[in-house]
Amino acid sequence: MFFNAAPHPTPVKHVIYLIASTLLGIFLSLIVHAISESLYLDWVTNSGRPITWYGGCALHPAIQIGLLVLGAIGGYLIGRLWWRLVYIDRIWAKKIGGQPDNNPPAQSNGR
Repeated sequence: MFFNAAPHPTPVKHVIYLIASTLLGIFLSLIVHAISESLYLDWVTNSGRPITWYGGCALHPAIQIGLLVLGAIGGYLIGRLWWRLVYIDRIWAKKIGGQPDNNPPAQSNGR
């Protein structure tokens, strides 16, 4: 069956998986950046304070770079975790067909 087929974790697949998860972390950090900047601009305009622009962005460059770095590191670490769970521990195979369910389905009375 498809779910019991042994995956073949090659080194190239591992590298591509880590790159893809790192890019996912970076993209998610860009979304967090946009949301946090929007909230910051709303707060600044409602409080009547002046806005300081840093090259087209209202957030300080340290925050911008910090979000990007945290997104890349977080994506890489999540990629390592998911790689272990999917390809090494094969947790998906254990949940789908490996172990019997403790709660059997209810009996129908034929109606």
